[in-house]
Amino acid sequence: MPYTLLTPKRSVFGEGALEASEKDFASLGKKALIVTGNVVKKGEAFQKLTALLTKLGISYAVFSDIPAEPDDAMVDAGAAAYQAAGCDHLIGIGGGSPLDCAKAIAAKLVLPGNICDYAGKEITADLPPFALIPTTAGTGSEATKFTVITDHVGGAKLLLKGDALLPRVAVIDYTFTFSAPPSLTAATGMDALTHAVEAYTSRKATPLTDPYAVDATRRIFNSLPAAYRDGAAAKDRESMSIAAYEAGVSICNASVTLVHGMSRPIGARYHVPHGLSNAMLLVPCLRFASKGAPERFARLAREIGFADKTDSNTHASEALIAKLAELTETLEIPTLAQYGVPEAAFREAIPQMAAEALQSGSPGNTLREVTQADIVDLYQRLY
Repeated sequence: MPYTLLTPKRSVFGEGALEASEKDFASLGKKALIVTGNVVKKGEAFQKLTALLTKLGISYAVFSDIPAEPDDAMVDAGAAAYQAAGCDHLIGIGGGSPLDCAKAIAAKLVLPGNICDYAGKEITADLPPFALIPTTAGTGSEATKFTVITDHVGGAKLLLKGDALLPRVAVIDYTFTFSAPPSLTAATGMDALTHAVEAYTSRKATPLTDPYAVDATRRIFNSLPAAYRDGAAAKDRESMSIAAYEAGVSICNASVTLVHGMSRPIGARYHVPHGLSNAMLLVPCLRFASKGAPERFARLAREIGFADKTDSNTHASEALIAKLAELTETLEIPTLAQYGVPEAAFREAIPQMAAEALQSGSPGNTLREVTQADIVDLYQRLY
């Protein structure tokens, strides 16, 4: 079966990557809408970006009304701000929320009607040019053709997709992640790990995505604990930024599986950050999935050194799951109860959440048949 490999048009990595991208930013347009959050707006990365734009003679407006994960109302407000300021391109800078919001605003500017109407459909429109600059190492939004927004009326998390949602320029400077606190480092890092492992064990995995997923997985296991303990651990921060990008490329082309399908309803209802809900689900979901394809999980375990060729597929697969559980404990990932999700309300919502998870399509990429009853059981045992 034919397959492709989609990536941003241009990606620039390393310390000083922003300054090295002058020509790329100069080519985007004359006035930018910078989409960011209020915390990032006060930081060094934002100051470096605005200094670069000033140097290039590019004017800009700032849209920073993104207190949490973006919803359609924020997207509408951002599009209105873009038009009112007379902008001709966008720059998203920050964590996954500003980057996702920038993508959705770009789509909203050319698509009629409510942006929620395009959930699940392939977006092929000619979007305004945009650049993405992550300040966390996790979501990989700078490398994907996806963006997730929340329907502010119904509360559901909706996936927008399309090659048009890949940025013209992705700038990955690991020094921009130094200020991320340990809890954010852990949640975003586990998000990237989820992307890498799900992409490798997806029905849509290809020989081109496998190397990205393997290297990302190896890097995260090697570097995330150190980055979590020490925000200024430069080599580990750099490795995590590369891993997040690699994992983004992986899911852009191989998609995600059961974890993401079950994670979105939890995030939508209980406002659990996406990376954190992924981390809560990672071990039980992958343990379930591995029973259907132990040889695939075993191959990943061998690739990153958790097993060797003398181990059986079952033993190697279990070794990988055990290492995932160990990392989750090291990073002090909370349970649903510890996070404050009320048990009675959670259990009452399980049937509807299971239906939403299955309907998302992500569980269908799992290398094991997944039924709604399976998802109900996993949710029940998660609490």
